Amino acid sequence: MRGVRGAVRAVLAVATSGLLLTGGGVALAAPAVHGGQEHGHGQDQEQGRHGGWPDVVALPDGFQPEGISIGRGTSFYVGSVATGAIYRGDLRTGRGAVLVPGAAGRAATGTEVDARNRLWVSGAGTGTGTVYDARTGALLRSYRFVADPAATPTFVNDVVVTRDAAYFTDSLRAVLYVVPIGRGGALGTARTLPLHGDLVLQPGFNLNGIEASPDGRTLLAVQSNTGLLLRISPATGQAQRVDLGGVLLTDGDGLLRQGRDVLYVVQNQLNRIAVLVLDPAYRSGRLVSTLTDPDFAVPTTIARRGGSLYAVNARFGTPPTPDTAYTVVRVDAVGHRGR
Repeated sequence: MRGVRGAVRAVLAVATSGLLLTGGGVALAAPAVHGGQEHGHGQDQEQGRHGGWPDVVALPDGFQPEGISIGRGTSFYVGSVATGAIYRGDLRTGRGAVLVPGAAGRAATGTEVDARNRLWVSGAGTGTGTVYDARTGALLRSYRFVADPAATPTFVNDVVVTRDAAYFTDSLRAVLYVVPIGRGGALGTARTLPLHGDLVLQPGFNLNGIEASPDGRTLLAVQSNTGLLLRISPATGQAQRVDLGGVLLTDGDGLLRQGRDVLYVVQNQLNRIAVLVLDPAYRSGRLVSTLTDPDFAVPTTIARRGGSLYAVNARFGTPPTPDTAYTVVRVDAVGHRGR
């Protein structure tokens, strides 16, 4: 184990009220990050006790991260909500560099690397989704889901990729944006899937993190401002509340499925990760524990490699400056101790 780091504590009670404080309150000061410049020297990382891999990985100062994905080998990717830049790092060494430079008018929130080594990126308030080559950073496809974000409020927050499609959430609209994936991985034309049922829009951020069942026939999404976990049919758009026995996932953000039945839910402002065990149909579940870490600083999303979870600290509420420090923090996954 890592001593007090990555400790798991049982949950006896979970807060059942409160609004997400991060929506619309993220300052988008442009970070001073230069493409291609290597970042993260060994002495700058907090060295772990598992093969020398760092437990805390430094990101470029001023980067303003939000989403994290793990790619091939030991690579990881983090997007900047401020500029849309994509940083690629190495979990083993802690080093990395900007793969896709940022630009005015762009943003990056949730990300995912698919089986074809393509990096999917949610575009926050730009109303877009983007697909990059995860090896070269080359732009493969860009989708505009909302024609005029100024006229139609939008916040494209997270994305999950299945064998047949990619699904993007919008925190301000009761829809999913769907990009079909055809034979040979061909990228299709995006469409909007209206949602109905138990999803009722409330002030603030609504749908946030999203995950899929192993067969892609069921989607799970968390509604941040109500704390509800929703089971969504990608075929019909029907959203049904998952019965968690009265537990609300207050400040729910990124989701991550482990195996068939374990679901991690990042609770950003609470600096913790809820661990749920769901029934086979994803209609009910129970909260079994939470993961905490003293280095959490408003974590938003997580990714998994082996027995480790990696959470990116967005530090919402901390005024962003070119010198503001940001990190990725490792904790043990459920059922694992060490790497």
